[in-house]
Amino acid sequence: MKADLFSYPTPFTPPTTEEDELSFLRLIRSRRVGPTTFHRMIREHGTAQVALAALPDVAHAAGVSDYQICPEGVALAEIKAGRRAGARLICHGSPAYPRALAEIDDAPPILWALGRLELLHSPMVAMVGARNASSLGLRMARRLAEGLGEAGATVVSGLARGIDTAAHTAALPTGTIAVQAGGIEVTYPQENAKLAAEIAEHGLRLSENPPGTQPQARHFPQRNRIISGLSSGVVVVEAATKSGSLITARDALDQGREVMAVPGHPMDGRAGGCNLLIRDGAILVRGSEDVLAALQAVTAPPQAAPDEIAPSPAPRETAQKPASSAPPLEVRITACLTPSPVAEDQVIRDLGVSAAEFARALMVLEIEGHITRHPGGLISAPV
Repeated sequence: MKADLFSYPTPFTPPTTEEDELSFLRLIRSRRVGPTTFHRMIREHGTAQVALAALPDVAHAAGVSDYQICPEGVALAEIKAGRRAGARLICHGSPAYPRALAEIDDAPPILWALGRLELLHSPMVAMVGARNASSLGLRMARRLAEGLGEAGATVVSGLARGIDTAAHTAALPTGTIAVQAGGIEVTYPQENAKLAAEIAEHGLRLSENPPGTQPQARHFPQRNRIISGLSSGVVVVEAATKSGSLITARDALDQGREVMAVPGHPMDGRAGGCNLLIRDGAILVRGSEDVLAALQAVTAPPQAAPDEIAPSPAPRETAQKPASSAPPLEVRITACLTPSPVAEDQVIRDLGVSAAEFARALMVLEIEGHITRHPGGLISAPV
């Protein structure tokens, strides 16, 4: 995320009272205010209360007439509904808010949490995959979740059927977090009602949506960014070439997380997405040992030269993302391409980047349809 997240023109004041929480909730629930607008308003005004007061003028300047902020009664009703469900409201900037998630650009301003809050401050690894998973895929998900849990990692997933269900179930004894697309007390799919209750007791459930929200298609991509944002890395167990799991993988890349995938048979459509990810630079996973080794390599501090004074640890985003003044690598790649195919090696040399960086960026571009691949390691701009 941006290095100036907590360096606002007006000093940011984290919410500390119920009145502050109410203002946070009213701001994010106001019309046309999403996470990006929310954080911009906080950067400019310092507190949610001041941002709320300024919001009508901001809307008017944007050409929106008769703008009304979220009424206090609506926000109070949401707080009461969350408490009836036994959930706790966690605001961005508060000590309970997970640090890794706070670092992403569009971090949810609020989270409803039900269960063991201490899991938000444990090492986390996301596992996602196909809903119509094969028996082999389910077995692999269980094995991975058990191994990661034994190593001290909390397994994060989306409470969907298939791979998500297998991962949550296997990780229940050691710790698992379910990120929900709907309200905190709304179970989807309903067949996972028993599992959801067990996670609320032994693990943790999270939602950024108001209690009572029924999940809709648009909620799932929003949920996916939280799954990857919480985690040090994302493991894709089974996924088709066009699936929500690849959206989560793309989010992970954008957030500077490690992307890993379990390979599958080339003729199994459920393995197509995983094989695509591996081809384009994702780490191949055979067991939990591969996941742990990959994450250890990412988080290991660099060795300082003997005559150097070791610098203070840099934030994850600072270490893994280029300076904001430089164009993103994806933009640089597409600028190099024309409809005439060119060798990938030639583009790597032209840009002066590593093969690993190039492969990750190329995977994002292919997922988004911004490049075309050709036989012989050639790529081009789409015609």
